[in-house]
Amino acid sequence: MIAKIVQGSGFKGAINYVLEKKDASLLYGKGVRLKDKASIIQSFITQSKMKPNISKPVAHISLDFSAQDKARLTDQFMTDMAQKYLKKMGYENTQYIIVRHFDTEHPHIHLIINRIDNNGNRISDKKEKLRNTKICIELTKRYGLYIASGKENVKEYRLREPDKTKYEIYRTLQSAISKSRNWLDLESELWKSEISIELRKNGSTNKIQGVLFSKNGYKFNGSKVDRSFSYSKINFRLQQNEWSLNLQTKPSYQNKTNTTSKHILLKDLVNTLNTTVNNEYDAGLLKQKLQKRKKRKKGFRR
Repeated sequence: MIAKIVQGSGFKGAINYVLEKKDASLLYGKGVRLKDKASIIQSFITQSKMKPNISKPVAHISLDFSAQDKARLTDQFMTDMAQKYLKKMGYENTQYIIVRHFDTEHPHIHLIINRIDNNGNRISDKKEKLRNTKICIELTKRYGLYIASGKENVKEYRLREPDKTKYEIYRTLQSAISKSRNWLDLESELWKSEISIELRKNGSTNKIQGVLFSKNGYKFNGSKVDRSFSYSKINFRLQQNEWSLNLQTKPSYQNKTNTTSKHILLKDLVNTLNTTVNNEYDAGLLKQKLQKRKKRKKGFRR
């Protein structure tokens, strides 16, 4: 995850840009009226007037994520990451909106923030670029997000074999891993680009200790393609993808389970009440019969 920060003077232009982009999705807003675009703009302007001498009250931040993490980047995940970022940057006590765009290959969100906080004070931008870099690295590592390497800036047309094939495998793995939940999924995705996988095992223990990728007659260890493509690191990311997808479907399962459980409990309660009523009714009848018998016996004695 990386962040690009821009300071601006007008909220109208910044908000129009992020909300008018095709398929833009407003994920979250804090301290602003979300009725419509005009309401959002006016909310920001009104608060910025608490400090009218500040010429650039707008902070426009783009949070960019790697396509490698696409499977994990739900709207909720990106919103949570944005809020953690804002808190660490000192933008918690102010107005902001979070908007997701889909116009590039890499997933990203835009944050429009009021540098004039809720108390009318200007939020400091001292050493902001340095703090920004440190916080992005911290959050990227903490949440296991993909860290780009220098290979992403390679001019592919200049490469010769076997480096050309190795780079093709590298680029394909970047996309394929994000779409896969397990090794079978990954094998299927890579086969579309005529890349084969071979898992290498320890002869004595039969334990998997590496992965080999093959294409165009060339073979490369995963870690030779890139350090992030060793067997253990790929396996970890596949497990994360599986966990993330399961987490997305879990609520509906819980709701179904809870509904079923409530139905069963209600049914049991009704049956219990019916049983109790029937038992009490039967007990009443039995008591009446016994009383009648006693009266008859008394009458017989007379």
